This record gives sequence, structure tokens and C-alpha cells, in this order.
Amino acid sequence: MSIAATLLAASASFGWFSYDGADPVDQAVVVAPDEYRNPILQGFYPDPSITQVGEDYYLVHSTFSWFPGIPVWHSRDLVSWRQIGNAIDRPDQLDFGKLGMSRGVFAPAIEHHAGTFYILNTCVDCGGNFVITASDPAGPWSDPVWLPDLEGGIDPSLFVDADGNAWLINNGPPVGTPRYDGHRAIWIQKFDLATLKTMGERTVLIDGGVEPDTNPVWIEGPHIYQHDGWYYLSCAEGGTSLNHSQVILRSRTPDGPYTPGPNPILTQRDLPADRPYPVTAAGHADFVTTPDGRWWASFLAIRPYAGDFANTGRETFLLPVEWHDGWPQILPPATPIPLSLPRPLPADTAGAPPTSGAFAWREEFDGPTLSPEWIGMRIPREQWWDLAAEPGTLTLQVRPDGLGSFGNPSFLGRRQSHAHASAATSVTLQGDVGQAGLAAVQNDDYWLAIAVTRQGGTQKVRLLRRAGPEEVAAGIAVAEASVPASGPVELKAEADGATYRFSYRDEAGWHQLGPDQDGTLLSTERAGGFTGAVFGLFASDVP
Repeated sequence: MSIAATLLAASASFGWFSYDGADPVDQAVVVAPDEYRNPILQGFYPDPSITQVGEDYYLVHSTFSWFPGIPVWHSRDLVSWRQIGNAIDRPDQLDFGKLGMSRGVFAPAIEHHAGTFYILNTCVDCGGNFVITASDPAGPWSDPVWLPDLEGGIDPSLFVDADGNAWLINNGPPVGTPRYDGHRAIWIQKFDLATLKTMGERTVLIDGGVEPDTNPVWIEGPHIYQHDGWYYLSCAEGGTSLNHSQVILRSRTPDGPYTPGPNPILTQRDLPADRPYPVTAAGHADFVTTPDGRWWASFLAIRPYAGDFANTGRETFLLPVEWHDGWPQILPPATPIPLSLPRPLPADTAGAPPTSGAFAWREEFDGPTLSPEWIGMRIPREQWWDLAAEPGTLTLQVRPDGLGSFGNPSFLGRRQSHAHASAATSVTLQGDVGQAGLAAVQNDDYWLAIAVTRQGGTQKVRLLRRAGPEEVAAGIAVAEASVPASGPVELKAEADGATYRFSYRDEAGWHQLGPDQDGTLLSTERAGGFTGAVFGLFASDVP
């Protein structure tokens, strides 16, 4: 039986998918034509790493256990980005098994040297540290080459000196017994670009952080840069929550010793919590230069809608880097991240989708493949989706894996990019089993969904919720209503900060199904981990 025939036997067909989002700050902060808006990439795009090849810039992010993994973006103005591929896009590259959604691939670092692109990365609980390469950043990328000498560490990055010598830098355990929880070290080791193997002894560059006597935590995300005869080591420090920061050190040689400069060079932890439109948890920066010699930093930060609650995850921001007395600074102390600034380069927006501010888009499923922004939960081991079974539709096979199964459910989604947003679709359920619909997913234990079900010739819509591991994996049915026994059903999910609403449409119009739902369960403050919420389409035979 063909893939199309198999899918149609018990499946759901989605005719379109739309997204619309706008936050209050989008109206409050006016952006002039020669300015750009922060963040430059809204939604779950954490741990940005950037590299430059002539007038072209390339950016990558963490995706943890989502697949395809490690999106690769291209820009010529540092603001308008087009996703050109995913570095982890083949099921045989990595195996996420049944890992939680915040395990898998952490903090990739992209570099380019002599015609080859390199991504250094860690597959947490699924193999350790590795390097992949490509001649074209759009792919294909190679299979992982594992780096056993970096065992126990994360966040590897590559530095190639002007003399051609290459070095790997990463976070790892300190020498001996850690003195406190979060005590880590930054290590360096030579690297052979020809064989993709480490060489010689590993050396500790930082033990603990820039002020070891204060027991600093989670020094990580290291990058080395060369400037005016100095080697600068930039790292994140303080953990990825409110105390996140970026710190800087320098040395006359790549392998140290390094001396700390005025630190931190970026943080938001020294600002009042009640400031308007707060941005928090800033750090994990990577530097790049423009043709005129100016330095810029991409980094992550969070936009909470209340307190520490944020469903959009950690997003990508961009700021200029100023040099003072031989030291770089992204922001002075106690300075809020600017939400609009002059553009770093002339605008190059042709073909770039909206990624910042208020925007909307619609997917008609009328192409031969899905756009690279679509992601699913873990690695697929079979083809359960299709765009050709019914032209102009996305068909998902009804399968045993559900949203709470810690498997690979028939689910494809795209990131929630605003605290105030809506997603909608039209679904037709084939066969007399299973359910299919629209979900807002943070991870296996925390999600909300509206599903169409059919049993005994009747069709209903059902509101489902899973608000923690203590609730059943299939979710709790919160409400249901009858709809026509056949034909497509339109569904909608609306996010209003901490409140989510789910609706269906019939001949009389839209109807909210069940009461307002507590959307804080989709925040990392409640659900934990490092990701953000994803709106998506699903099908399963879970009752």
C-alpha cells in the first residue's frame, strides 16, 4: 500500500493553518523605517550563534528534542532573517528516543573557515558532544562526528586563529569535586580541522566564573574572538533565568591566562521588576562584525507577560557592542534592553518572513514540502505526514502516539511568537476512530488541545488539558460539544497572556468550547525546561 493510501485509511486532513499575533508593546514602541525592533526573532529561538561570510550572515539556535533540529538562518542586514534549512534534518543523524522536550541538542555554535561551515553541539542524554560540517549552510550537513574528549561538558564552540590553528572551547566539570551546585569550568583544547579530532591536553580557562570567591554558577556558552592583539573570551554566567548575564575576559594567547574585564557586559538582573515591557534573563551572546568594523551581539532574552511567566520561550535579540578602553560592552549597568534601534545595515527584506513585531501568516499546504519552520516532537521513524495524499492539504496519520506519550506523535507545529496570538485550522477526520485537531504544546506533560472525534457515526469537538505529569497522558476532557457528523470543522486557539481560549465554528459562527484555560501551564515557570510553546496540528487514536 502506498504512503498516501496508508495515510488516508485512518487520518486527518488539514486544509490550512493560520497564525496572527500582536502584543501591546507592538503599538507602544514605534519603529521608524531606518530602525529595527527587538527581539529580531520572536518565539522559541534560544542560544543564538552567528557567523559571517563576506556580506552574508548565518544564525543557528537550540531546538532540544524538537525535529528537525538546529534551524539555519541567512541574512544580509542582521535583522531580516530567512530560514534556509535545518542542520539536523535526517532521522539517522541523532536519536532522541523518549527524551524530554528540553533534552537533546543544546546551544549550537556555528563557524566558517576556508569554505567549510562547522556546527559544534551537544546532544544531551543522546551521545554527547559532536561536530557536523557542510559546504553549503542550507545543507546537507554531515552526520555527527563525536568528540569523546569533551565528555561531561556542553556548549562547545570553535575558534580558528589567524595562523590557522583551531581550538575547541566548552563548558565542563571543574577539576576535582565541585565546591557548590552550579560550579563549572571553561576548558580549551586544540582541534584538527582535517580529521575533526581534538589534540593534546585540555586546559582550564575559567574555574567557576569571573569572581570565583562569590561562587558564580553555570559559566557556559564560551566564544573566543580576536581584536587589537588580544584574545577575548565571552561567556554566559548566572544561569538562564533572572540572574543570566554575559561576562568578558582577555588574554594575549588563546589558551590563556585570561583576565576579567568590567563585568557583566550584559544583564537585566539589576533593574526594577515593575518596569514597563520588561525583558529578562539576557545572556548567551555571540559577536559578529559588519563591513564597517562595528561589532554586534546576538543573544537570548525573555519577554514575560506577567511576573516570570513567558510562553514564547527564550528569543533572539540584537544589540550593538561598544568598545571602551579595550573592553567590549553590550549594555551599561542598569540599562533596559532597547526595543528599537537604528539598523546595523541597509535593510534587505526581500523574501524574509515576518519574525518581529505584530504579524500574521497563513499556510495553504499547496507546496511539495513543508517550510523548514515546521517541527515535531522527537525523531520520526516512519512517514506519518503527507502533502500529496490530498492536494492542498496536510494529511496526518492517526497513530497510537499521543501528545503525552513521550514518543513521536503525529504532530507538526510552529512556534508561538506573541503572548497575544491566535492559531486556526480546518480539519477533516477520516475513518471512525481517533481524534485530530489543534494543540498548544510546551512538552509532553503540559499542553492544551481542541480535537474533533468521531464514534458511532457522530462527531464531536473536545477540549483537552494536561497540566502536569500527575494527570493522565491522554489529557483530561474539560468540555465537549456536538458538530455535524461529517465534513471539515474549523478550530481556533487564542492566547491572551495567561489565558487561553479554544473555539469551533459551525453554521451559526464561532463558539468557545469550555471555560477559559490557565495558560501559565505552557510557561517554563510552571512546565520547566528551556523551550517555548508551539501551536500545531495533531492526530492520534488515543481516546
